[in-house]
Amino acid sequence: MASFTNQIFVFFLFTFALKTSASLETYSSNGLLPFSSKHVVIINKLVSHAVLTVHCRNKGEDLGVRRLNWGESFDFKFRVNLRKTTTYTCSFEWPNNTATFDIFRADRDDNPKSKFGVCSECIWSIYELTPCRDRRDGGQPQCLRWGS
Repeated sequence: MASFTNQIFVFFLFTFALKTSASLETYSSNGLLPFSSKHVVIINKLVSHAVLTVHCRNKGEDLGVRRLNWGESFDFKFRVNLRKTTTYTCSFEWPNNTATFDIFRADRDDNPKSKFGVCSECIWSIYELTPCRDRRDGGQPQCLRWGS
């Protein structure tokens, strides 16, 4: 019985250390470990230079409504949950248009097997036609369809 109790203690201790340790940050951001830290940046790049209204939320958190002038950005940070099901959905409004988009999905943005790869800093440029995830290496952005 003591061995089983020790195993449970070690598991919880490891989970706590993994979730809170800054020293593991580098390793967990590659999508292989749970609780990886993420930083999402949303930039208004509407060709019309219109004001972009952004409202992002996940199941347990509402980030509020933000109004971005052209070229302005809004960012937020979080950690991916243990089951790697974390999703943040945003609604976007600009004159005569509304659209929604999953600005972060763990299966797409924190999965080494995804065609989009893992991002620890997920930078999204918002255009009228499409949201595009910018690449840190300056390569071609990855543009997706609204509603995906």
